[in-house]
Formats: sequence, structure tokens, C-alpha cells
Amino acid sequence: MKITLKVTDQNETYEVTTNLFTTVLWERKFKRKASDIQTVGMGYEDLAFLAFVSAKESGITVPAIFEDYLKRLQDISVVEEESTNHPTPGEVTNDN
Repeated sequence: MKITLKVTDQNETYEVTTNLFTTVLWERKFKRKASDIQTVGMGYEDLAFLAFVSAKESGITVPAIFEDYLKRLQDISVVEEESTNHPTPGEVTNDN
């Protein structure tokens, strides 16, 4: 799943896009599966954490501590969400 987030902090506005690495870090921190997003949804803390990790991965300078990053945020929103549905083993077919 890729999510593009528009982030406005005290100094600038930028967009970042999540990837598999950032999503796995989110799963580890919040003890949830990415598939839960479709049914349960996400809160601002979820979005902020994804933006925090994605910004670091993109080379954007952010505070080392997540809570310090949160203090700087003024707004965060989802610009685009791209679901990457991978088939489960039971769904894979072989047409040979």
C-alpha cells in the first residue's frame, strides 16, 4: 500500500509517499496490520508516524524524536492512497 501525505509543519509544506519499509515500521509500532486500514481506518497519530518515517527515508530533515516532530506539525492529509492487493496463496491460479 502506498499513501501520499501532504504535510505542513512550522517551516514548510511537502509531500511524502509511504513504501513497504515505512508501512512495516508502522505495523510494528502500533501492533496492527496494514490490512486493518481498510476496515478500521487511521488516526492522526498513524498518519503523522507514517509521514515522520517517510520524510526521513526521503532525506527530509526532521527531528530525531517522533514527539518532537509532532510538535512541529500544523496539518497532515492524505493526497492519494494506492492499494496494492497481493493475492493470497489460495487466490493464485496457474493457467498452464
